[in-house]
Amino acid sequence: MKKFVYAAVMAIAAIGANDSFAQRVDLKSGDVGGLSGQKTLNIEYDYSEFGVGKFATEKEYLDKKTAEYNAKEAGKGDTWKKAWADDRKARFEPKFEELFNKGLADKGLQAVQSRPDAQYTLIVRTKFVEPGFNVGVMRKNAYVDYEVDLVESANKSAKVAQINMRNVPGGQFGGFDFDTGVRIAESYAKAGKSLAAFLDKKL
Repeated sequence: MKKFVYAAVMAIAAIGANDSFAQRVDLKSGDVGGLSGQKTLNIEYDYSEFGVGKFATEKEYLDKKTAEYNAKEAGKGDTWKKAWADDRKARFEPKFEELFNKGLADKGLQAVQSRPDAQYTLIVRTKFVEPGFNVGVMRKNAYVDYEVDLVESANKSAKVAQINMRNVPGGQFGGFDFDTGVRIAESYAKAGKSLAAFLDKKL
C-alpha cells in the first residue's frame, strides 16, 4: 500500500514538473519593456501554417479525419471540420485572452482584438498542435507550440520581440475532456496564463 501511495505521489509530482517545463516561456529576441505603462495591447492570431499530430500540415489532417468521419456517417466529417475551425473564435481565443488579461490585471494592461490604435500588437502564431485523445480507459493531453511576436501596430514588420512557448499542455482535470476542442482550448488558456506571468515579471 505504501509503495502504491508513493508511486501515485511521484506520478503527480512528475506531471506537475512536466507541465511546468512544458509551459516555459522563452524570449528568443528583442525586449518587451516597451509594454510598461501601456493600457491596451492589440492581439491577433495566426493559424496559417502549422502541423497537426503526425501530419505536416493542417490540411492533411483535416482531409483524413473528415473522410474517416464521413465514411462512418454521412455529413459527420463536414460537421466536425466546421467545428474545428469555429473553435478558434468560440473557444481558443477567448480562453487565451481571459487568462492573459487576468494575469496582467495588476499592471493595467489588457489585450483586445481589433484595436489597431494600440501602440503594440501581439501576434499569437499556432505552430504545432497535438490534439490528444480521450476514449475513457485511455487518454492523452493535447499540447500546442506557439510563436508570439510583439510588433508595432503602425508597422507590423517592425518586430519588437519574439517569444516561443513549446509543448503547452491541454486537458481537463477529472478526464472529462472527450472533445478535441476542449483539450486544445485548455492549452490556449495555459499559454495565456504563462505568457502573462512572464510579462508580469518583465514589467
